Amino acid sequence: MLSVYGTENGCLIEHPREQALAVLQQAVWIDMVEPSSEEEKDVEAAMGIDIPTRGELEEIEASSRLYQEDGAAFMTANLIRRGEEDRPESSPVTFIIKGNQLITIRYHHPQAFPVYIKQAMKPQATSMTGWGVLISLLEAVVDRAADHLERVGAIVDDTSKQVFDTSFVQRPARKGVRRRKKPKNLEELLGKVGEEGDFTSKMRESLVSIGRMVAYMQAIIDQTKLTKEMKENRARIKILQRDIVSLTDHSSFLSGKISFLLDAVLGMISIEQNGIIKIFTVASMVFMPPTLVASVYGMNFKFMPELDFAFGYPWAIFLMAFSAILPWVYFKRKGWL
Repeated sequence: MLSVYGTENGCLIEHPREQALAVLQQAVWIDMVEPSSEEEKDVEAAMGIDIPTRGELEEIEASSRLYQEDGAAFMTANLIRRGEEDRPESSPVTFIIKGNQLITIRYHHPQAFPVYIKQAMKPQATSMTGWGVLISLLEAVVDRAADHLERVGAIVDDTSKQVFDTSFVQRPARKGVRRRKKPKNLEELLGKVGEEGDFTSKMRESLVSIGRMVAYMQAIIDQTKLTKEMKENRARIKILQRDIVSLTDHSSFLSGKISFLLDAVLGMISIEQNGIIKIFTVASMVFMPPTLVASVYGMNFKFMPELDFAFGYPWAIFLMAFSAILPWVYFKRKGWL
């Protein structure tokens, strides 16, 4: 799909689809979303550049992501979005600057694009040239990344409260003794923390790629003649770089906290499993002495004095019950139960 935008009275306007091809050379921004081969050929012919293929967009080496060719600057960065079922999706987006025109090529739909388009339809204080639109678009991307990281931080804090709940409940069997509540649905918490960890790692990767792209933009501007507009763009890029650095640091902090939470939840699950194994172990120890007593009196020896004892059966029952209660009381007094 090909969307062509121009400017009017300091606002971004979208040209009708039927007029898009006719105004390509006068457009400020050409947005190519999952472009067809025909659309790529039309843009290449109008702009005099070679549009990179989807495979070329996904290459990770710096020389394939940041370069200049045919009088245009090609810059690719990974942008992230939450897709179906709130799962993170990361895909490369290429930004091409030629003169004062911007061309974007993308194969997914980051939420920052429609947000920026809606805002740019209103009068803007910043320049509406290709460079101005590019910087404003990246500012929207960074703002969206900040919102995502704030949401991750809120989810991590909520999960941390559930894992390390400091509230206590009364133990019915022993009054005055308090114990911590066990967090519920540890497996669900583990899955939630894992999802946010995956999202944070993808977000950090995205911020790093955007940071490299912005530094490349800074280098290009430094090599051009510093007009009033370019000075304004350079100042905005410096602010953008500071924002990216702060968000990258925050994502690293969140990654560390998520790793700690993952270890904590796994530890809780291990403790819960050990508690179950302890119950079976204590039960086997409690029933071992009665089993021994029953085994002794179940032997088929001819001479066993207790077999002729009138109270032999009650005695055996008492002995088995006593031998079962004795270890249970011992474990209880030790605090193992």
